[in-house]
Amino acid sequence: MKFHREKSPEPEINLIPFIDILLVAVIFLMLSTTYSKFTEMQLNLPVADAAAQQERPHEVIVAISRAGQFSVNKREVQSRDVQGLSQALAQVTQSIDNPMIIISADANASHQSVMMVMEAARRNGRNQLTFAAQSSTSKAD
Repeated sequence: MKFHREKSPEPEINLIPFIDILLVAVIFLMLSTTYSKFTEMQLNLPVADAAAQQERPHEVIVAISRAGQFSVNKREVQSRDVQGLSQALAQVTQSIDNPMIIISADANASHQSVMMVMEAARRNGRNQLTFAAQSSTSKAD
């Protein structure tokens, strides 16, 4: 007796649908991924290409030192808070119509110091502000 076993068909794996699914997954991941750089910003302030500063009678210069000391029109302000700075600005600007307040801050002065000058100007109803900067060509390296 001859027993002949029928060979079962060898299973085939169809790779085309598998490749299609992988390509769709790759495309989805590429589109949904956000690429971001985490780098530290290096800021060197204040340097700008600006014309030479001219003296004008309606300008009030508020200088801010690196240590956070204020001076208004070359007179030192003893107080280092917004109230004292606001009073100093009020004294200087009371006789000036529509003054332009120029904030001349040291490059290493804190941002908070600059914001205090802006707040003091706002409290006095002064809304014309500008920032002084040195020319980038005259910057010492």
